[in-house]
Amino acid sequence: MKKQQLLLAGGGLVIFILLYFFSPTVSPSKHVHKEGEAPHSTVNQSIKFEDLLVKAKERITPEQVARLGALENSVVRGDINEQKIHVYHQLARFWADSARIFEPYAWYTGEAAKLENSEKSLTFAAHLFLDNLMTEGEPAMQNWLASQAKVLFDQALSINPANDSSKIGLGACYLFGNISDNPMQGILKIREVVEKNPGNVFGQMMLGLGSKKSGQYDKAIERFLNVLKVDPENLDAIFNLAESYDIHNEKANAIKWYEEAKKRVAIPEAKQALEKRIAELKR
Repeated sequence: MKKQQLLLAGGGLVIFILLYFFSPTVSPSKHVHKEGEAPHSTVNQSIKFEDLLVKAKERITPEQVARLGALENSVVRGDINEQKIHVYHQLARFWADSARIFEPYAWYTGEAAKLENSEKSLTFAAHLFLDNLMTEGEPAMQNWLASQAKVLFDQALSINPANDSSKIGLGACYLFGNISDNPMQGILKIREVVEKNPGNVFGQMMLGLGSKKSGQYDKAIERFLNVLKVDPENLDAIFNLAESYDIHNEKANAIKWYEEAKKRVAIPEAKQALEKRIAELKR
């Protein structure tokens, strides 16, 4: 599967550390937007799955291409949903286990979920796209990932309109996916949940990342602290809080939270990178 990419600002920050963790992080912008204002979008073309599939096939062996062709022909021949679902799952497993390429794995998982029409399968597939959206730095791909996730979250919410996680996920698609000129659509969906339940870690985290993305580091800090009140060991919140303080030039607090992060990572290289950044801030 595609190695997650993290595009963090502030050259001395410990970018590579978060590559060890599969948790959402976004690129902070140095330009501050007013709440609800859309950041400048650089999406100038839409991505089609067919194009992604062509590129993915270029990365596999001729034998794998032949095997894949047989599976794809099974989809065309299948006229019963159960048959298509079975083949879509086979295709998803191929791309996950044999080829290890994310986009077709997620797409076929999503197609199977749409046919199954169960809340569990729909939300699972939606979160595959959302998780990768949160670490994707290229705007056109952000748009594609968010668009796929949105369809799945919408369908899941038609089954269970009360699912707070799906509401937050849908809001995150608007907030981070360049699918609307008005990211306030996303903020309002997430706030609806958080105002009802301030202890919702997922919602607080998304609002924190949204504030961080738009350069509102004071608000981001508040949200990440809210996460840590409920989940003190949340390493993603700790890293993002430390980085927000760092970029906001609050060195003492940045050092404090980088120290907290250092206590929780077991990877020697990660500890060394954190120690280096802490030493730089103490100069």
